[in-house]
Amino acid sequence: MKKVLLLCALFFIPLISFADGFDYFVTADNGRLKNGDEDYRFISFNVPTLNFQEDEMAFTVKNPYRLPNEFEMRDIFSTVKEMGGQVIRIYTIPVKNNNFPKDAPTYVEAPGKFNEEAFKVTDMMLALANEYEIRIIFPLLNNRQWMGGRPNYAEFRGKTAEDFWVDKQLRDDFKKTIKYTLNRKNTITGKKYKDDKAILAWETGNELTSPIEWTVDITRYIKSLDKNHLVMDGWFSDDLDEPVVREESLTEWSIDIVSSHHYERDASLIPQNIQKNIDLVKGRKVYMVGEFGFASSSAIESALDKVIDEPSVAGALIWSLRHRRREGGFYWHSEPLGAGLFKAFRWPGFESGLAYDEQRLMTMYRNKAFEIQNAKPAEISIPAAPKLLPIENLHSINWQGSMGATGYNVERAKSDKGPWTLVGYNISDADVPYFPLFHDETAQLNTPHFYRVAAINSAGKSTYSNVVGPVESRYYAKIDTMKNLGVVETSKALFPTTGNDRSFKEIRNRLFGDYGSEAIYKVPGKLAEFKLFAFEKTRFSYLSLEGSNDKKKWVDLNVKPSVYANSESNYGYWKPKIYAYKAGTPFKYIKVIFKGGEAHLARTEILYTDK
Repeated sequence: MKKVLLLCALFFIPLISFADGFDYFVTADNGRLKNGDEDYRFISFNVPTLNFQEDEMAFTVKNPYRLPNEFEMRDIFSTVKEMGGQVIRIYTIPVKNNNFPKDAPTYVEAPGKFNEEAFKVTDMMLALANEYEIRIIFPLLNNRQWMGGRPNYAEFRGKTAEDFWVDKQLRDDFKKTIKYTLNRKNTITGKKYKDDKAILAWETGNELTSPIEWTVDITRYIKSLDKNHLVMDGWFSDDLDEPVVREESLTEWSIDIVSSHHYERDASLIPQNIQKNIDLVKGRKVYMVGEFGFASSSAIESALDKVIDEPSVAGALIWSLRHRRREGGFYWHSEPLGAGLFKAFRWPGFESGLAYDEQRLMTMYRNKAFEIQNAKPAEISIPAAPKLLPIENLHSINWQGSMGATGYNVERAKSDKGPWTLVGYNISDADVPYFPLFHDETAQLNTPHFYRVAAINSAGKSTYSNVVGPVESRYYAKIDTMKNLGVVETSKALFPTTGNDRSFKEIRNRLFGDYGSEAIYKVPGKLAEFKLFAFEKTRFSYLSLEGSNDKKKWVDLNVKPSVYANSESNYGYWKPKIYAYKAGTPFKYIKVIFKGGEAHLARTEILYTDK
């Protein structure tokens, strides 16, 4: 058996042949999608990070880009399945972007040069799509530089983004990517992508401004390589108030599907604009709503009702859904409208999404996903057991969460056999972005403890996670997550603030101050370490720390911050910095002083003994 495994590893032969999840390729007939003889209609999701993650925002991580792993992809597929979705539209094939950090992964490294490890992610994606019976709309090109696209193909050759539409060399470079992708043999299933029924359609790209000549050349090229799949025009009407499809696309034989994206400034216009497209298409092509969102839950519901009531609309895909993170919690993503008010959605919705009505919207959206299939909503699933991750100390307990969980119960024992005590009830994994999920404030120092976690939702409680332990901690912790001024002993000209979270690594709650602002923290016991997580606009230090035992005489602690800035400028990131003081003198009070310009405080951790 060992020899067989070795040969398989050497020649990349899959040990397991995954069965097809589908009996048919999706086809188009008289403006309708067909799954065999059945009409195929859906309400589902755009998942832009299913094949490439741009939201790794841990405070000390300088590169936000990474490749998703199997846990993260399974979280999305099981979520979409639970919500009645049948289709996922991914974002595009990433292209090397020189504006990204140097260690950022990509798919297209140069013209005709491809990253095998990255494409193994799409191998897994398609294997899971078959397993969960969810189809993929696969855009091939991004119009903009997000994750890499048209401007980056041009940059390989020292040309401009506008050259891309007319330059033969750039077009041939892109065709190399198309040919490689369609002919790629999946390392898991052994099936070529062009033979995989899990792909609903190839889309020329995301929100393209391509001239029709370019589109026709590309769609005919795709058809020449792949006789099985539908082709979707990724052209984008950039008229926010009246987005309509292109007439020329409706007469081209190599285009099977057209779509519209709806981000109208007046969201009440969405249903009537969908109708304008219906009237224009007249059943000549399959028509779908490829993207919509950034609107109230009531406006979203009206748009969905329009889609459901119009059989000539194949479906609708909201922007967008995000998955859980392998280190615990969710990936967070602020959308551009309303200073980041809207975030990427998470199932089943959480209190942290109250501003954009996440809980009600997710429930409504699920009901509509079943309604378009003329089906009754399935019962909510009891969550699977979470996975408790290794625990370093009592204030940083994390777990890989469970699809559909609304909260988690954390239990502690002195032995891995119990008896178990409930120490955390209904703890959310969607509360504080990119920091530990749970702090056991009642555990004793220098005492072995064991932990386990169960997930809960309206359907019930999961089985328990694995047990982790023994865990011993040398310090207690007092943590301020900046939701209010409650943890600060005294403050001066310091204010809770939210908004524009993307610039602050998606940290929602912060304390804002500028020159002259102050915050004083009282240490509950004997100080071991004080750590301040802050954001400043430049690499210059605007903050300083002072210590005191009586709040009268203050000593400058001469702390120089560690800076964790990345090199990207796309999002206007402020500089993440950690000011850390490991006590030489165990002061009873620590003062944070704003000695320069504006800064945001994101978190403080006070480690101490002798509670």
